[in-house]
Amino acid sequence: MKNLLFSLPASYQLRTVDIKTAEGTVLPVSVIGNGKPVMMMHAYGMDAREFLPFILPLMGKYEFYLPHFRGFGAAKNIELTQFDFVHQYADDIDTVIEHICLRRHVESLPVAAISMGALVMWSYFERFGTARFSRYLNIDQSPVIHNQPDWQGGLFGDRQKEMFAVFQEIVDRTLPYAHVEHFTHLPFSLKRRVTDVERLFSLLSVSRPRSKAVVQALTHQNDHKLAFYNHQTWQHKMRCLQAYLAIPYDFRAGIENVSIPVVSLIGGQSKLYDPNWQQEITRMLPKARDVILPRSGHAVPMDEPWQFHKMLKEFLQD
Repeated sequence: MKNLLFSLPASYQLRTVDIKTAEGTVLPVSVIGNGKPVMMMHAYGMDAREFLPFILPLMGKYEFYLPHFRGFGAAKNIELTQFDFVHQYADDIDTVIEHICLRRHVESLPVAAISMGALVMWSYFERFGTARFSRYLNIDQSPVIHNQPDWQGGLFGDRQKEMFAVFQEIVDRTLPYAHVEHFTHLPFSLKRRVTDVERLFSLLSVSRPRSKAVVQALTHQNDHKLAFYNHQTWQHKMRCLQAYLAIPYDFRAGIENVSIPVVSLIGGQSKLYDPNWQQEITRMLPKARDVILPRSGHAVPMDEPWQFHKMLKEFLQD
C-alpha cells in the first residue's frame, strides 16, 4: 500500500529565521507563508506562534514574520541586557525589520501588533520613524502606561493604583529569589501568589464568558500540579513588571512621526486600556481610524477570533 503522507510545500511549513543583533544576540523569527511580507508582534507572556490560527488562511498571499521577544516563546532563553525592556525590544525590531526589507527587497511592509508588542511599536516609531512600515494595525494599546494629569487612559485606567500595588507586592516578594534557577524551588506560598496574580491579569484581559472559562481552565493549578510546575518565564515576567512600574512610558511625543495609515482595533470592553482614551490617540494621528469590537476585552484574538481574523485580512488588503 502506498504511503499517503506527503511533505507540505515549503510556504506552508513553519520555519525559523535567526537574525543577529549588533551585540551578537541571535533572535528567532518564525516565518510562514508565500507572498507579500507582513510582520506581527506578540503580547506580554505570549508566544508569537499563537498568531498561527489567524494567519493560516492568508498564507497564500502573505509571508508572515513573527518575531519572538527576548524571554518569551522561542526566545525564552534569551535574556534582557537592559532594564528598559521596551527600549531593547524596539532596538531588536529595528534589526529584524532591516533584515526583512533587505532579504525581501522591499522598502517597507505592514505591521500588526497587540498589547505589549504594540507598546514596542509606539517606542519604535518615536525613535526610528515609520519609513520601514507601510501601515500599522494597533490592537488595544495606548502609548501611555502611567496615568497623568492630562491622561487617565493608562494601564488599568481608574484601577491603576490598585493593580500596580498588586504588581509591586509580587515583585517585592520575588526579588529575594531572583537568582533561583527553577520555579519549583520557590516557597509554595510564593508560587501560589505568582500564579494567582497571573490568572488575575489574564482574566482582566478577556470579556466573553467562554474566554474566561478557557483562562480558568488553562491557568488552574491544584496543589500537586503547582508543586511540580516548571514556570520557565517567571523571572523574565517579573523583570518586565519592574520596568512597567518604574519607567513612565509615554510615547505621545512620537505621534508626530506616525504619518502612515493606522487602524486602531479596540476592545469595547477592555479593562486594560479605556476605549475612549484609545480613541483620543487615534484622533491625534493624521491617517487613522478606529474599529471598536463592542463585546471584546483587551485580548481581542481570544474574545473575538473571527472578527480579529476578518480585521487582519481587511487591514492587509487596504
